[in-house]
Amino acid sequence: MATKLLSITLGAASIGGYVELTHGSSLVASHGSQLMAITPAILIGTGFWTLVHGMQVGKARTKYAELAKKDGEKDVDERFMLPNLYAQGTSKHVRAFNCVQRSHQHIFETFTTAAISGLVGAVTFPISSSISTLMYAVGRYYLSKGYLESEGDAPARYSYKLAKFMWYGFLGNVMLGAASCGLIMSGKKTL
Repeated sequence: MATKLLSITLGAASIGGYVELTHGSSLVASHGSQLMAITPAILIGTGFWTLVHGMQVGKARTKYAELAKKDGEKDVDERFMLPNLYAQGTSKHVRAFNCVQRSHQHIFETFTTAAISGLVGAVTFPISSSISTLMYAVGRYYLSKGYLESEGDAPARYSYKLAKFMWYGFLGNVMLGAASCGLIMSGKKTL
């Protein structure tokens, strides 16, 4: 699975970057600053969505703690409530809440790298980077939605077909960002 993911992403990023460098120069020259603004706009939208999505974690914490109390679980407040990031235990309510929490926490494990590499990639490859960043954002939304709706069944996070696009977009941004850095450092691209 990882090899296929890496191969597809490497191929798509390479082809997109090559086409953009060799045939996109007139488009980029005439609309470069406008094209470079697409990636940050997508990232700003994703950042705002992350904030809104985080509010669902607070609601879920209360919901699953109340369900656990209703089912007679012990020490519910100590296991579910803040400052605990994740609830303690293995009950169905703990697993369900922890998947909701994971839907939000997982964003922070990828967003910084996706954002920085997308922004750096947009300097040299504004079109390819915006497509890759959009794939990341759409996939991120559906992966988090799958986690949120999983009711404790973590593998269900990939229940939406577009969820895997998060990984294609993430790796695409990393590859395009690294290529952009290489071209800038070698002097083949100036800022």
